[in-house]
Amino acid sequence: MTAIRTSVHRRTLVSAVALGVVLTVAGGSAAFAAGSGGTGAVRVGAGRVGASASDPATAELHLPRPTGLFGVGRDTLHLVDKSRRDPWVPSAGARELMVSVYYPGRHGGGSPTSYTSEEEARLLLEWWKVDARISAAAYSSTRTFARAGAKPAPGRFPLIVLSPGFTAPRTTLTHLAEDLASRGFVVATVDHAYESVGTAFPGGRMLTCRACAPVEEPGGGEIATEGRAKDLSYVIDRLTGRKASWRLARMIDPGRIGAGGHSIGGSAALATMAADPRVRAGMNMDGHFHVRPDSIGGRPFLMLGTEVQHTPGVEDGKNWDEAWQGLDGWKRWLTVRGSGHFTFTDVPVLAGQAGVDDPEVPLSGERSERITRAYVGAFFEQQLRGVPQPLLDGPTPGNPEVAFRRR
Repeated sequence: MTAIRTSVHRRTLVSAVALGVVLTVAGGSAAFAAGSGGTGAVRVGAGRVGASASDPATAELHLPRPTGLFGVGRDTLHLVDKSRRDPWVPSAGARELMVSVYYPGRHGGGSPTSYTSEEEARLLLEWWKVDARISAAAYSSTRTFARAGAKPAPGRFPLIVLSPGFTAPRTTLTHLAEDLASRGFVVATVDHAYESVGTAFPGGRMLTCRACAPVEEPGGGEIATEGRAKDLSYVIDRLTGRKASWRLARMIDPGRIGAGGHSIGGSAALATMAADPRVRAGMNMDGHFHVRPDSIGGRPFLMLGTEVQHTPGVEDGKNWDEAWQGLDGWKRWLTVRGSGHFTFTDVPVLAGQAGVDDPEVPLSGERSERITRAYVGAFFEQQLRGVPQPLLDGPTPGNPEVAFRRR
């Protein structure tokens, strides 16, 4: 693999900031961090509070209900790759990961799962400088639908590994993970050590973003992307095969594995696919590519991004075009009109509930969620299950925001 660009998008470093700010419903304005090319300054757009101005300290937030037939179970794993040192903090020893595994389950039983811990929420809110406007207790209490200890559904299912944007915790991909699990996929969302603003690890340790400064150095984007590719392959190792450490590993069909992610996590999905032949399909949600596939052997790849950033002719459009040329199998390049960098995550869903209206991102949280679930779900249904999905053939009247830039 060869490098496409050497810079990490500033937006990958401010994704957590944007999420926190849009949850603020007190005061007269809100800000969204929007991506700019390369490592340029963050572009901040003024927003305005909507009509539902509830108390931000006690606002009740919830994720959308999953659309599939299955219930959703969730396990949390701490994985340690003793074969390599952490790339950002070598003195810390072996590379560590925290993983949430969502799986198709039986309805009923199990216990509710938290969105995040209160301490992780506190660190995030302080990082965003909005801790005076929304409490850590309120944020961490966002309602989820997965159940801990839920009985697994019978059968074997495809596996999808998902990586979040830089500084963003794995929780920002929760609504997508829950929905995919309800549709019959096992989904692993990954927190990469020292790459989020705060992730709890066993032993009372809270690892913060020690990688935030070095990732901005020349070559930092490649280090992060290739490191995450190794992380995702290691997660696959531990969820499948003889070394599997997950209690329900028998649920996974190791012949049907996909990878995806948001922002730099999407770049990592492509890098994983290029290095790991077990990954049969990959997708990138609005991420700047830092490596390119010399060849991925005709395996399918989905590029789903913003219209502003990922249209041929603009800076990231050029970056995506370079990656597109290296893909030699089934592929789609889709852009979503009115979307922002965080459209494909939990961010707009929670922002909409908070009553925040960002004039620079007119797409609603409800439409953001439905489009993301529909196209990502269709992609993995077609590529990992072999079920044809007409939604991926071209524009549809029901989704006028989605343009097919390349087919």
